[in-house]
Amino acid sequence: MTLRIIATGGTFDKHYDEIAGQLTFAGSHLPAVIALARMRIAPVLEELPLLDSLDMQDIDRRRVLASCDRSEENAIVVIHGTDTMQDTGKVLGAAQLQKTIVLTGAMIPYAIAGSDAQFNFGFACGVAQILPHGVYVAMNGQVFAWDKVQKNRSAGQFEPTEPDA
Repeated sequence: MTLRIIATGGTFDKHYDEIAGQLTFAGSHLPAVIALARMRIAPVLEELPLLDSLDMQDIDRRRVLASCDRSEENAIVVIHGTDTMQDTGKVLGAAQLQKTIVLTGAMIPYAIAGSDAQFNFGFACGVAQILPHGVYVAMNGQVFAWDKVQKNRSAGQFEPTEPDA
């Protein structure tokens, strides 16, 4: 089993610029995250332009889709901003690729204490290797189908759009 990890930015990859007092992008944290994860497989890391997901446009979503489509790996984790994760999931889901694609991200940047980034990353990598083909969102220990999830901004978590039967 091989695994591709596609970095698109989002809160996961933000750095705190103490001079400007802002969260910015200065390169992906994923090489360090992968090293710390001590994975028994060597994932392929692909870095796309790092963006806040609120700044993602249709062309950026098509770039993610193209990366997934041309990937030789059938298990793919996309690190993505949480605000528009469902929008990218919709593009990927509509393509019906015969691959397992798991979108994940973080509510708190990796570089900040108390971040959920490392856990979400490891969880997404694990489930991407065992789920059937399809597009999923994996956040905070839960997996959702791309079209049955929403971000609850007031609670700071993802939840199903319809109750389990």
